[in-house]
Amino acid sequence: MRAERADELLRTGEITLLGQLARSSNETFLVEVRALASQSVTGTDGDARVGEVPDPEAAEACSAPAIGDDAAPADSPVAAPDPDNAAPAATSFGPPDSDTACWAIYKPELGERPLHDFPPGLYRRERAAYLLSEALGWGIVPLTVIRDDAPFGTGSLQMFVAADPREHYFTIVEDHPDTHPVLRAMAAFDVLTNNTDRKSGHVLRGWDGRVWGIDHGLCFAAAFKLRTVIWEFARDPLPPDLVADIQALAENGALHEVTELLTTEETRALRRRARALALLGRLPEDPSGMRYPWPLV
Repeated sequence: MRAERADELLRTGEITLLGQLARSSNETFLVEVRALASQSVTGTDGDARVGEVPDPEAAEACSAPAIGDDAAPADSPVAAPDPDNAAPAATSFGPPDSDTACWAIYKPELGERPLHDFPPGLYRRERAAYLLSEALGWGIVPLTVIRDDAPFGTGSLQMFVAADPREHYFTIVEDHPDTHPVLRAMAAFDVLTNNTDRKSGHVLRGWDGRVWGIDHGLCFAAAFKLRTVIWEFARDPLPPDLVADIQALAENGALHEVTELLTTEETRALRRRARALALLGRLPEDPSGMRYPWPLV
């Protein structure tokens, strides 16, 4: 599915709730988004489909059948069916093979747990991370939109990524050295966005081998809060093209579509981090050894 068609589908399609992802720190739902009868959505294969984190506690306001209570670890994606062991078509469970429907991850503001260091509306940060990734040209974050007419009210919809739930950052960095350039870019992206929660399970490798970063609700704080598992590349020089992208962000600032989702101080802090990283020219290190999220996966 082409990007512009996928964007149209997520923005305007009919949303059907499929279930709640188990063991998620905030209420997170798997939904199907289907084009309205009056729409014509065409395209070829999508690169942007994102899986997400399962987790068990459900807010009373948001209730749906839980998905993955006994399976995948916290913050792991819902897996696409194994082609070699797939159930018959009538009973198989997986993303629609269609250019008029897709799966998405829905995070309503109503289901957010109150935090002392982030204001309500984490879904806005999910959208801001996607927009910044696209503006940089790095393609790290799956397509993410905001919908006001979703089942539990305003929240983010992010394209579902079909991925092997056994894979996460620690396995990907070890088993797939070809992904290291993307992982370095993701490390730089986490510095820029001040990601407070880059767990290993927030890095996915799709069935096509493409690497994605998900779960960016705890990003963009003005105060330095970086916590990530991606430290293998500390002190590695940044490629010239990434430095140029970061320098452009430092000089020009983020797009209005990004800044309108953040506070003024958060916007200024983003630009300061871009200046510092461009000047440094390499990925930072953590001499304290303490800047890891918990749990790690």
